[in-house]
Amino acid sequence: MKKNINRLLKIFTVLISFTFCITGCSKVNNGTVEDNPKKIHIRVWESKDGIDQFIKYAGRTYTEKHPNVIIDYVYVELHGAVETLEVDAPKGIGPDIIPAPHDNLGTLVSKKLIVPTENPDKISKQVLASCAKALTYNNTMYGYPVSAETYALFYNKRLITENEVPKTWEELVKWVQQFNSTHPGKYGFVMDVTNAYYSILFATSGGNRLYGESGTDARNPCMNTAEAVRGMTFFQSLNKDLGLQDLELSTAACEGLFASGNAAMFITGLWNVKPFERAGIDFNVAAIPSLPGENKPAASFSGTRGMFVTACSKHPKEAAEFAEYLLSPEMQQFRFLYTGAMPSINTTVDSKYMPGFLHQLDYAFPMPSIPVMGKFWTETSTTLANIWNGADVKTELDLLNNKIKD
Repeated sequence: MKKNINRLLKIFTVLISFTFCITGCSKVNNGTVEDNPKKIHIRVWESKDGIDQFIKYAGRTYTEKHPNVIIDYVYVELHGAVETLEVDAPKGIGPDIIPAPHDNLGTLVSKKLIVPTENPDKISKQVLASCAKALTYNNTMYGYPVSAETYALFYNKRLITENEVPKTWEELVKWVQQFNSTHPGKYGFVMDVTNAYYSILFATSGGNRLYGESGTDARNPCMNTAEAVRGMTFFQSLNKDLGLQDLELSTAACEGLFASGNAAMFITGLWNVKPFERAGIDFNVAAIPSLPGENKPAASFSGTRGMFVTACSKHPKEAAEFAEYLLSPEMQQFRFLYTGAMPSINTTVDSKYMPGFLHQLDYAFPMPSIPVMGKFWTETSTTLANIWNGADVKTELDLLNNKIKD
């Protein structure tokens, strides 16, 4: 009897495996997904840490509404998606949809890796104006903006009260000096000073903007203007004035200091809300202090994360329809719950931190999306490190400006 049961179980297992192979889909070793010829499969590349769960959830609910369309999530890290697409697309194993920050748009378009947005007028009206602008290149819209982002000033409420949060950088320096003198082993303020994503704010003094007001003047990066020199000279002074001379200030190190309760203030983004909550930090978010001589929050980079239909997609129409589905109020709410990312549409989310980010977003400007931005990212960190450690500001900015122009 036992032998008969075991035999039946083996037969049942084989039948289930066979059924799965012919009616479902399976991942193969190269990360692609085999098609079920009776269904339309939309392959979506995405990263992890919550966004993967969101895409899987969105895929399931979309298939419930459209049974003939299956959404296949494939793990690919965001920072390597464009390069991986360049390799995979010619092989016929590329995705239908890829994620990318909007500053990759110029590269994606110039290399003909993506296609324009379906119904761009409709999508533009559906999303925040800043998001629609960020995904427009040479007067053509590409992709579907699924989240907006900028960074702001996080502050630990156990170390600094809301009334003490500085409105200017001069106030910040004064408060930090007093705090550091009475709290050995702790720091009043930290940030990743060699990360251009954050430190660009010091070069925005007097309305100065990277690659000009529109962010499209590749021949004039505007990183050695009088305003940029003034702002970066102040940036250099913070090394000593904030007592940061001997402290490692990488992003990971700064996150660790804030998460452990050893830093009172830290400039970072919405992506750190959930990690800091899990760490038990009682914090809130405010706009970045104004630069010397100014009376409004310093300008930060704003970013838009887009989902782009690829030029190699076998089902561009269906891919576009799924990407548009991600912009619905329901999906935007769920995306916020899974990731904590700022919605790209005008919808209310339940977060006590959102007012601080929205305040800062009013003074943010989109990262330029022209292809030469690649040079900016690769060259600027060395310049920032040199200036932070005492090099001549004007000389360093002159050299940088020449390196990052077209």
